[in-house]
Amino acid sequence: MKNKAYLIVVILIGSLFNACDSNDLEYQNKFETSKKIWLDFKETSNDSYKYIVTFVSWVGFRWETTIIVENGIVIQRDFEYTFTEGLSTEIKQDELEWTETGAKIGTHKNGAKPFTLDEIYNKAENDWLIERDYTTTYFETENNGMISTCGYENKRCMDDCFTGVRIKIIEPL
Repeated sequence: MKNKAYLIVVILIGSLFNACDSNDLEYQNKFETSKKIWLDFKETSNDSYKYIVTFVSWVGFRWETTIIVENGIVIQRDFEYTFTEGLSTEIKQDELEWTETGAKIGTHKNGAKPFTLDEIYNKAENDWLIERDYTTTYFETENNGMISTCGYENKRCMDDCFTGVRIKIIEPL
């Protein structure tokens, strides 16, 4: 009987340590591998690259944002609606396609935020891949091992519920 009590205590303590595991990141191993590939790419490209973020709405419209990074600093952000069906008629013509450089980067409200890939990987690790109730988490690495899709959707949401990033292409400058 005494041995059973010890066994139960050991199992409970083991369960406690397992429950307290600080690894609450979904896709931990895949993320770490991808981050290493990113850091190697960053070094070989001298932290100078471009990437394209895509978005498709459930109502049909689509856009792409191209972010250009030179020596670790975003130097340009280009935006274009690639399909406008389902888009609000209140969108002004000059908001359908634009380019930002210098101090103007980040002044338009539409499009992907002007993040570097370091910031994307940080956001992935500290927000998008954290386990949450009532969500489905996604992590894909179709850009030669680097992030292509990273984020989550709330299962209780109906329309355009993805929080994260979808990167179509990453290439050195």
